[in-house]
Amino acid sequence: MGTQKLSPQALKAKRSRDLESANSPDRKAKRAENQRRRRAAVNKHGENWLIDKDYDHSKEQFTSVKNNRGEYGKGTK
Repeated sequence: MGTQKLSPQALKAKRSRDLESANSPDRKAKRAENQRRRRAAVNKHGENWLIDKDYDHSKEQFTSVKNNRGEYGKGTK
């Protein structure tokens, strides 16, 4: 993903907004849930099993990063 061409003032504001969003209670809860699921999967299957996998919340299982982030061939838009 390329970088945005922002003025220094806009870049500072964006970083502040992004940090606030990333540390919101909702995002913290989602991050903690993902960590719990990945740790459980490591204990069950081993570390190498998780390579190139993301948790798909709609299917409630681990799938490949390519499929999960690409909407299973539909693209991201």
